[in-house]
Amino acid sequence: MVQLLKPTPHWEEHEKPSLPGSPAMPYHTPAVRAAYACVALLVGITGGLGNALVTANLPTIQGQLGLTPSEGAWLPAAFVMVNITANMLVFKFRQQYGMRLFTEIGLGLYAAVTVLHLFVGGFALAVAVRAASGFAGAAATTLSMLYMLQAAPRAYTGKMVVLGVGIPQLATPLAWLLSPTLLVFGQWHNLYLFEAGLALCSLAAVVVLKLPPGMHIKVFEKRDFLTFALMAPGAAMLVAVLAQGYSHWWFDEPWLAYLLMGALVLILAALYLEHHRANPLLQTRWLVTPNILRFVVGAFLIRFLTSEQTYGAVGLLRTLGMGPDQMQPLFGVILLGTIAGMLASALTFSPKTLIPQLIAAIVLFGLAAMLDYGRTSMDRPQDFYVSQFLVALGSGMFMGPLVLLGITQALKFGPNYVVTFTVVLSMTQTLGAMTGSAMLSTYQLHREQVYSTELVADVNPTDPQVARRLQLQQGIYSPLVLDPVQRAAQSAALLSQITRREANVRAFNDVFALSGILALLFLSWSLFVAVRAAIRNRRAEAAAASDNPAPAGAANR
Repeated sequence: MVQLLKPTPHWEEHEKPSLPGSPAMPYHTPAVRAAYACVALLVGITGGLGNALVTANLPTIQGQLGLTPSEGAWLPAAFVMVNITANMLVFKFRQQYGMRLFTEIGLGLYAAVTVLHLFVGGFALAVAVRAASGFAGAAATTLSMLYMLQAAPRAYTGKMVVLGVGIPQLATPLAWLLSPTLLVFGQWHNLYLFEAGLALCSLAAVVVLKLPPGMHIKVFEKRDFLTFALMAPGAAMLVAVLAQGYSHWWFDEPWLAYLLMGALVLILAALYLEHHRANPLLQTRWLVTPNILRFVVGAFLIRFLTSEQTYGAVGLLRTLGMGPDQMQPLFGVILLGTIAGMLASALTFSPKTLIPQLIAAIVLFGLAAMLDYGRTSMDRPQDFYVSQFLVALGSGMFMGPLVLLGITQALKFGPNYVVTFTVVLSMTQTLGAMTGSAMLSTYQLHREQVYSTELVADVNPTDPQVARRLQLQQGIYSPLVLDPVQRAAQSAALLSQITRREANVRAFNDVFALSGILALLFLSWSLFVAVRAAIRNRRAEAAAASDNPAPAGAANR
């Protein structure tokens, strides 16, 4: 039986919240609706911009803080570790205590730790800031959607959900656009100062412009916290393996294997406990139904394909020596593409367009990979404008339909299933992105080693073309190095660097080819599932029509 914790206001039918924990939907003036939209934009961007700034400037931050690549990898990993598990608490917390309290705790903690890091610095506090930002990000993502729902009448709920869940995706291109300016007049301190300012602005906006009250009910049980105590470290261990596997190499460090085994034991133990609960936090039986399994695979793969941009294009340009300054215009194009994708998805939204929009996003990812295949060391950021605009368009387009499709499936069984959907969505999107980067980086390194071996084997100093190239390179150093032996060594080292660069470019082309093949296979599978479902629906409708024929009088009318 539902236990109300607060008396509910007298709502009109059209004002009632759709679920416990959701705000009511009263009438607002146009000015107030615009204010809600602005707060949604601010909070949604705040939730992910701090982590995006660190990811975009990770080499710079590593150098200024004196971190090794392995230590640097812990910074974005700490955000993901906390964010992926905090989402388990968000839905039930807002049902029992309200979203505002969770947000005030998250944003307040985030701002406080960030300001402390400005004064103290160091690796430990840098990781703590990222963990706090992950906690705040879990609240900010949900809050962005709830505020955006208040920006339009209830008839536009679906379109507002698409925009609300899409706003956090603007954080990454904005981080690349802002980074050069933030780093001009200072070191890493400017990034964290900007981050703390955003958190404080969001906190002030949430306090000043409150969400309408909702219905608060008692939902937490003691066993919920036991499940969380098992799932949180299990998911964190899994994230740690994905984050550190490449830098330490997957099979060279035994502790990676122990982390992976520990993750499997803890997650399976949590699922076992949930499976045998009367009122579970996670609906394990629902998770193994065919529809949800297809949703999990599809959500994971579609996020995996976005790695063509986050690792493929950006990784290649970084290998060619491009930094945030040079890539700033490219990410301006990516920002426009993401906004265009969100708007296209919102404007064309309807229950019938959810699947077509997801398929369109897969097609865009495949086209982008095809355009990027065949890159050379002469390519520059402007050569990626078209392909990365397509990836951004698909990224902005798929998130809203994915969320609405999952929520629709969950609500068919009841509000309690929304918690499970939230966890599934968070894990598929987070692990899909991390797995994509981990697998593609591993594949790229393997192919680079293969190509380096082949190219070095073809470099014969007695070959006239190679000898001519070495002679030209020695001429570069002749004004600087007088010793001919040292000039020859410098020339050989330069040729080795060029060989390594070309091997890397070829390896990234293999990454683009792999992304394109995966997109093609995923598209084929999606079309097969969609066509089969359409055929089944038609047959069901035809069977229903034959079982209930229209009366003769109605046919004559």
